[in-house]
Amino acid sequence: MRFGITILPEHRWSEAEPKWRAAEDMGFDHAWTYDHLVWAGLPDAPWFGTTPTLTAAALATKTIRLGTFVTSPNFRHPVTFSRDVLALDDISGGRFMCGMGTGGDLDSRLLGEALTLRERTDRFAEFVVLLDRMLTSDHVSFDGAFFAADDARSLPGCVQQPRVPFLIAANGPKSLRLAAENGQGWITYGKAADTDEQWWQGLSELSARLDDALAAAGRSDDAAFERHLSVDGRPQFSLESVDRFEDLAGRAAEAGFTDMTIHWPRPDAPYAGSLRTLEAVAAQSLPRFQRQ
Repeated sequence: MRFGITILPEHRWSEAEPKWRAAEDMGFDHAWTYDHLVWAGLPDAPWFGTTPTLTAAALATKTIRLGTFVTSPNFRHPVTFSRDVLALDDISGGRFMCGMGTGGDLDSRLLGEALTLRERTDRFAEFVVLLDRMLTSDHVSFDGAFFAADDARSLPGCVQQPRVPFLIAANGPKSLRLAAENGQGWITYGKAADTDEQWWQGLSELSARLDDALAAAGRSDDAAFERHLSVDGRPQFSLESVDRFEDLAGRAAEAGFTDMTIHWPRPDAPYAGSLRTLEAVAAQSLPRFQRQ
């Protein structure tokens, strides 16, 4: 089992940098930040750009993998975003992971859009296809329903070959197929649930649907395909206690997940928790579960 931690881009860099360094020093395998113009969970909070944040994090760390949790086409175009991806992959020395998903509608509404969920899902599928082409070939032309490119250049190519890994956030059937066909991994936070057991049951159903999608894509035996679980999608915060974290890690491993992601604790909701608990988890729990 590998472990990740998400650090919200809400702090000035003088305060944020020690958190990214600490994530690496604590032994986390990967660290993430959200990619929004405004996040609905903290609509009135300070908020900084994802690409410069991850660039600074890449320069402040040496080994930890870094990623977007998650990028969406709500305010990004595959051609322009591919330049950011190339730079992040290069600056990090091949440590960048591109987490991506359909996205909610808040960011798109800020830009004056009013797309249905089906339209956003269709746009996301097009986004993935064009971004893949931008990162794996040069002189790209594309004419889609949502995006276009006219002889777009994509040199020099990614450090990671054939491109950076795509980790696709998916709960619905079309996005699950997209993850199975185009992704190097799957991200989920589960379904909305009133209880813990309902949440785990929902995860089991989603995992079964992903298995079906991988089988249909001819990838049932792809041992390298990653399954990332954001456990803070459940009703209680993962860092309530060390015992709570270890219970989640054990259940995630039993459910077939290769990676589990938590959030850096905040003084207030959401993700209200103690730094001491995080430090204890890093010292006691990560080494034990990472060896399994």
